[in-house]
Amino acid sequence: MRISWNWLRTLIDLDIGPERAAALLTNTGLEVEHLHREEPIKGMLAGVVVGHVLSCGKHPDADRLQVCMVDLGTGAAEQIVCGAPNVAEGQKVLVATVGSMLYMADGTALTIKKAKIRGVESRGMICAEDELGLGGGHEGIIVLDANARTGAPAAEHLGLRSDVVFEIGLTPNRADAMGHLGVARDLAAAATYREGLSAQVRTPDVSAFRPGGAGPVISVTVEAEHVCPRYAGLTLRNVRMGPSPEWMQERLRSIGLRPINAVVDVTNYVMHELGQPLHAFDADRIHEGRIVVRHLSEGTPFTTLDGKERRLSAEDLMITDPEGGLCIAGVYGGLHSGVTDGTSRIFLESACFDAVSIRRTARRHALNTDASFRFERGVDPGITVVALKRAALLLQEIADAEVVGEMVDIHPHPFPHREVTLDPTAVDRLLGTEIAVDHVRRILELLDYEVKTVGGSSKITVGVPPYRTDVHREVDLIEEVLRIHGQDRVPLPERLSCPSVPVKGTDPALFRQRLGTYLAARGFQEVMTSSLVNGAQMHRLGVAGEKLIRLRNPLSAEMDVMRPSLLHGLLAVAGYNTARQRPDLRLFEQGRTYAPGPIGGPHVETDRTALLITGALHRESWREGPRPAELDDIRQEIEELLGRMLVSGDRSWSMATDMMFEAAAEVRDREGGVLARVGRVAPAVSAVHDLRGPCLYAELDELALSRAVATHPTGYQEVPRFPAVRRDLSLLIDSGVQYVEIERVARQAERGLLREMVLFDVYEGEKLQEGKKSYAVGFVLQDPTRTLTDAEVDRSMGRIQAALEEQVGARLR
Repeated sequence: MRISWNWLRTLIDLDIGPERAAALLTNTGLEVEHLHREEPIKGMLAGVVVGHVLSCGKHPDADRLQVCMVDLGTGAAEQIVCGAPNVAEGQKVLVATVGSMLYMADGTALTIKKAKIRGVESRGMICAEDELGLGGGHEGIIVLDANARTGAPAAEHLGLRSDVVFEIGLTPNRADAMGHLGVARDLAAAATYREGLSAQVRTPDVSAFRPGGAGPVISVTVEAEHVCPRYAGLTLRNVRMGPSPEWMQERLRSIGLRPINAVVDVTNYVMHELGQPLHAFDADRIHEGRIVVRHLSEGTPFTTLDGKERRLSAEDLMITDPEGGLCIAGVYGGLHSGVTDGTSRIFLESACFDAVSIRRTARRHALNTDASFRFERGVDPGITVVALKRAALLLQEIADAEVVGEMVDIHPHPFPHREVTLDPTAVDRLLGTEIAVDHVRRILELLDYEVKTVGGSSKITVGVPPYRTDVHREVDLIEEVLRIHGQDRVPLPERLSCPSVPVKGTDPALFRQRLGTYLAARGFQEVMTSSLVNGAQMHRLGVAGEKLIRLRNPLSAEMDVMRPSLLHGLLAVAGYNTARQRPDLRLFEQGRTYAPGPIGGPHVETDRTALLITGALHRESWREGPRPAELDDIRQEIEELLGRMLVSGDRSWSMATDMMFEAAAEVRDREGGVLARVGRVAPAVSAVHDLRGPCLYAELDELALSRAVATHPTGYQEVPRFPAVRRDLSLLIDSGVQYVEIERVARQAERGLLREMVLFDVYEGEKLQEGKKSYAVGFVLQDPTRTLTDAEVDRSMGRIQAALEEQVGARLR
């Protein structure tokens, strides 16, 4: 959201600079993300001054040129050659002096230099509109009023002022700050409390508004009261449809709006001043002079201001007349109901629409407007009439409009006055610092809250302003106090304490943080991707439709399904980076996946952590070349993670099937629950994101993993005092057997002594028969209480070898 500093200063008396104001606003929660200077004319006409033409004579060698002597207010006249047909002695003109740079209307820049024109020296240039970037006119030079002060800077004479524009990252809850007035309130409170300044907010005065004389007025009927709690309107006649004054155009341009005409500019001006959207209708286009706020039938065609015909939903709130739709309420105007250059009678609308209804309509029709942005967040019903009066007074001032009859104001149900009880001790308890009760009261009063003491109690009752639609609870008031008091003023304690017992998997947020910290330490980079994916793409990859959750009103056709897995978001990130010569990636994401629930039941949402490794596992060095990542690499990452998370060693790996992977495995806990799945992404899947090399993926179920951690007792184990024994086997197996099967069978066969297994060689080549491969596996055996004998080791290895031969067909090479 853009806020003009010059505009803001018309609403607040405050003697500080824009940089300090930006810092104060950021501290209050209205984060100023960017601050930049805005110039109505590029360069602000630096070096251009008002000149007085003392004499004007014919050029000796050019019929169309004249040689002028011009007083620039320096005490000496300058000679300037001019080709404009309208230059004459005695004129006040705008002169670009030598050394100045002009930015013309066509975008080109020109540096003024001393030059000879047909043999006559010229020291400057008398300027036309287009040469100064003030317009497109080039028929002649600009001639000023005779009372213009000679030597005055052109910017000063023309009233041009530079501005500073704040780009504010507004959070969705701060609907009250969606206009300059709301920002001024926060700035005044912060400056008064933190800086000790006297800052007063000047709310626009509408006391001069009066109902108009007799005449035809537009009547209003609200049929959809549940989504339109308040609707106000006013008829005006004899409206002069000319341009708005320069001061208004300047303010609108400073926040990125293009001035159109007096009526449209006033509605935009009031919206950005007060935060209340307005809409102007051509009253002569409203059939029978009646407006009806209602819903139209499903599929009703309606052409919006952009010329597109849209099919309405029966849930869309519409502003209509007896003939049909005039406007999509709170979102977008209609093509045939807006004001034009020929409009002389208008109906001004100011309303309060239901936020959810407007949000759904805007998403349904993919329309994101300034009005819908505000209505979606909730507007103040108390300012509906104030904004209407403000607009009417401006139109009377700048467009000679006349109010006709009484204002329409329909609000069948009163808006309750909200009160919240605040216990001052809760402020100290929640913020971790002591703030005096008097300071709490003062902050709230500076923010326009009404503070009353509860009789016989230390608690206070706080009346909430109607424009603070986000304040409902005690904790909301405490947040208000902190915003103005300042988070930077909350002191850090001298000592920090933490429990000696490790945090188990009971707190999901802490557990997720532990996971993320560990993965970052292992060299993985965290990414965040959208929860929405492309349904058509999922279908092409073979994902059944009944396994997907489709949105009724998607933002776009490419984001119409809730993601069933984190895989596709990570692959998209990998594809983006690979296209920019970064193929070797170690990524992780922590997010939620979605699956349809039982018929009639809620959908299933699961918190997951996913890993993706692409390209080479090790970069090229003088010792070795790059090695592509393999499935066992990511399986080892999961094993390391499970060990670090203190998950019991009583877990097992087994092969898994998944259409997204050409090879996959899963690890289960002692109760059989799946903790994680790993897989080598199928080439057809990775190719969708233009990935050609190996892509290894793992996905952990955070809930299952945290339960496994919680049930594992925390303990300590001494360093083994007795030696371990390693025996290696070279196993000949079928090509389809994965290493995880070898490990599963071996661990089941020897639960007592087998401590570790390592796959240190894989061979597939001409020396082996077709369909076979060789695994060289090391087995580490150890007893924590004594030294193993050779006979014990032989018996253990015999059990392992027999089990491998029986269950996976392995035999020694």
